[in-house]
Amino acid sequence: MSKEMPKYSLFLGCVIPNRYPFIEAATRNVFEELGIELIDMDGASCCPAPGVFRGFDIDTWLVIGARNISIAEENGTDIALMCNGCYGSLLEVNHTLKDNKEKLKLVNKHLSKIGRKFQGTVKIRHIIDILYNEFGTERIKNRIKYNRNPPLDLRIAVHYGCHLLKPGNIRPWDQEVEDPHFLDELVELTGCKSIDYKDKLLCCGAGGGVRGAFKEVSLDFTREKLENITAAGVDAILTVCPFCQLQLDLGQLEINGIFKDKISAPFKIPVIYYTQLLGLALGMSLESLGLLKEHDLKGVPPF
Repeated sequence: MSKEMPKYSLFLGCVIPNRYPFIEAATRNVFEELGIELIDMDGASCCPAPGVFRGFDIDTWLVIGARNISIAEENGTDIALMCNGCYGSLLEVNHTLKDNKEKLKLVNKHLSKIGRKFQGTVKIRHIIDILYNEFGTERIKNRIKYNRNPPLDLRIAVHYGCHLLKPGNIRPWDQEVEDPHFLDELVELTGCKSIDYKDKLLCCGAGGGVRGAFKEVSLDFTREKLENITAAGVDAILTVCPFCQLQLDLGQLEINGIFKDKISAPFKIPVIYYTQLLGLALGMSLESLGLLKEHDLKGVPPF
């Protein structure tokens, strides 16, 4: 008998709807292809962003996060997330309120004003956690179209991102957080090769409010990472977070301008989200994965 997959409430966050709607489309279509149902979270807000809200007021961060979690509790499902920052924020809110009775009392006092209550009945799951730990690598392998023409044998630079991995004591990876391999395994299931590169776990440069406050500093992080990736000779960069995607994708254009005298050649490395790559390996159409023919963007900011 085949294993029945649970339903999940899909948390969109802010960056995906506003910047990368194709990540949502690819994820919804791939999960549908795999038989995993995703339910909308009506009324969900910003997670809120861990590097901003939590940095200024922890109680506000807890209340907003708990309100979002309560929507999934009403749905009766765990939460599926596509963003590392949203994942880290809601995971840690969930953990804090289950562990700290005083904070739970404070949060529910505020939530009662809008007819809501945090109950602590759901789990916070990154879609990579669902695919790797729930759906499982063997089931994915059995669905891959390994006879596709042309073969999907790309050399991929995997970028994990910080919030996916740490703090490791409340995350579901039964692996050393300084030497993870679960995402590399998922990439290689598609027929591609995960290529090691120097300082692989280096931050993309965007997180913690650094991009917003010190953009040039954040892009210098990214420049170093892109140089290491380029030296490894890859075909594409793979992300599992839209903010990392923005920094490694749009960031290339920004670096090509700001650091033009510091880099040997302009960066032009394709950046792809995991569900887009998985969808290709499953034989899905380019349109359903947001992988469309390049349009002429000349004259459209920031191009």
